[in-house]
Amino acid sequence: MQHLKVFVKENCQKCPAAKEVANRFPESEIYDIEQVDGLAEAAYYSVLCTPSIVVVDEQGSEVYAWRCNVPSSKDVADRLN
Repeated sequence: MQHLKVFVKENCQKCPAAKEVANRFPESEIYDIEQVDGLAEAAYYSVLCTPSIVVVDEQGSEVYAWRCNVPSSKDVADRLN
């Protein structure tokens, strides 16, 4: 099953909107890139800016990503199906 990895940081103006989109999908993981674990995960997926949302498959491989912007819930749902 595909799920979302959402990368945010505290002083990011668009990050609350990204969290709101992520909360609509139960299989979402939110990472703060200002924390060690979040930064390591961001580096693995080549995330260089926030907010970023990465769709990953069962093995953790990237399927699709939105970097530096917030997609609509519909766009995310379309990529998950």
